[in-house]
Amino acid sequence: MKHFFLPFEKKQDFSYSAENIEQLTEYEKYQLSFHPERPKYLDYLKIFDEVEVCLENNMHGGCLIQTHRAMLDTPKGSLKVMLIGQQSAPTSDFERLQALMQNNDLAKQWNHGMPTPASYERALQAIRLAEKENRLIITMIDTPGADPTEEAETGGIAWKIGNCMQALAETPVPTISVIMNRGCSGGAIALSGCDRVLAMEYATYLVISPEACSSILFRTRAKANHAAEISQITAREALSHGIVDALVAEPEGPAHRFAEAAMASLKKSLSSHVMELAAIPSKKIFSTRVERWRAIGQWDSIEEPDMAFFEHNISKCLKKPSDTLYIKRHKGCRNSDGKKIYDPVFFPALLDNNYVCPECSYRYTRLSAKDYIELVLDQCSFREHSETRYIIDRDILHFPQYLEKLEEARVATGLASAFITGDGTILGRDVVFCATDFGFLGGSFCMSTGEKIWRACEKAIERDCPIILQAAGGGARMHEGCSSMVSIPKVHVALSRVEKASLPVITIITDPTLGGVAIGIGSRGIQLFEYNAGNIGFSGKRVIEQYNGKKTSPDFQTTRWLKQHGHAKHIVKPENLRHRISLLIDELRQNSDS
Repeated sequence: MKHFFLPFEKKQDFSYSAENIEQLTEYEKYQLSFHPERPKYLDYLKIFDEVEVCLENNMHGGCLIQTHRAMLDTPKGSLKVMLIGQQSAPTSDFERLQALMQNNDLAKQWNHGMPTPASYERALQAIRLAEKENRLIITMIDTPGADPTEEAETGGIAWKIGNCMQALAETPVPTISVIMNRGCSGGAIALSGCDRVLAMEYATYLVISPEACSSILFRTRAKANHAAEISQITAREALSHGIVDALVAEPEGPAHRFAEAAMASLKKSLSSHVMELAAIPSKKIFSTRVERWRAIGQWDSIEEPDMAFFEHNISKCLKKPSDTLYIKRHKGCRNSDGKKIYDPVFFPALLDNNYVCPECSYRYTRLSAKDYIELVLDQCSFREHSETRYIIDRDILHFPQYLEKLEEARVATGLASAFITGDGTILGRDVVFCATDFGFLGGSFCMSTGEKIWRACEKAIERDCPIILQAAGGGARMHEGCSSMVSIPKVHVALSRVEKASLPVITIITDPTLGGVAIGIGSRGIQLFEYNAGNIGFSGKRVIEQYNGKKTSPDFQTTRWLKQHGHAKHIVKPENLRHRISLLIDELRQNSDS
């Protein structure tokens, strides 16, 4: 049989001993985690009994997440399980894989291992089926990330991923996730927000690939090893940060060379954890889940006197010109015909267009968190929560220049972190309001944001009032590694607690809402899309265009485009948000009373 060898495997002094593997660079460990011969989901089916495929479909990506009913043998007897597995390639047999991938249609079908909206829809159906049949859910994770294409955005991939996380947060059956090989980005977190998370010993769990991280940090992909080192992506490091509950030993060596031993080890580990979870009374599953996610994440705190050095109100609203109704046009403005436009901009028209140039869709400004507080809440009604006011970001990875960037962001925004929560009123009605400031490291989702949302949800339940969340941000914060991404399922659990208390969740989606922000709070509750907002979805426009090598369609990821494809029902101008939310709250109360 023909095998594939990574460069370090070809060295004469290399062995598969634990000591030898420990000496590999972090990037080599990353390569090892998705070695093409590592066992894949379908290989692991042999550790289960009575395996039966279910919910098959022929849609693009339907094969990338596969689903099976099965039985798992434990010392206390067999238990019914629903298996939801990411299958990143058709086989782990390298010789056969090479032959199969010469078929272009088949290669396209496997989509480089990146799940599509249809993949996540199949997973969602399997979760519902497991609930109906009272089966414990086991998800198996192996992906380089979700599909970064316009086709996937058209299919609403951000909302599909968010729906999967919400379903796992709310399901009345126990859930276990196994990081088999490489679990990367939103493609992985969609199905790994479970009651118990296991990881194979030589797996990796990461928010962004080392190459992409290197490109952002160092403007070159050549420093991917350094990026892997500082991001701490191995399963052992995930365990140390508390985002993995247990490692599954690969006792004889890496699973791509010692598959049988790895499979036996996983079966033993699963049997133990399944028995523990199956012993939890069904009425206590959600409360036990709440306690697990309550402990997820790390953050620091700041003292009140220290906040005086940076805290102040900052508005990003453009000021009306005092002597004219026009402002200077931005550089590089061109109309749809490519003609360069120099004329000044009529300010009232720009304001009515929500600061978006009608000629080229350039956005003149993005509002601050304090601006949204002023727009949505009654004047002077906002009172920041003391429970969240002093929470700030922790540099758990000692990421290069992270602390300096945080200090700069505090001065630039006048905020302690990217997210602010508090009590307020909307036309006299009590609400909990949460706002994001894009000026604070792009509003990126992080551990402190996850914790602040958790506590804000508890305040909403305590006050018996709706929670309103303004979403903005470019994704999960890479400076905190996978821990930032793992705080996203925590938010889903928190918001599900609010909805279980029969309280409204309303999300205001603003420009930009991408990646971890979109699949988190952006996918929850009643969604109000800000008029003329853009950059809304999972993968950003630039990422998609680089991946596909071609331009996206006109108006891509704008509210107009989202409405056209059925993803944006409510589009609201900023100045109308307060009134629109008030009407929604009244409508929801009437429905709950009737």
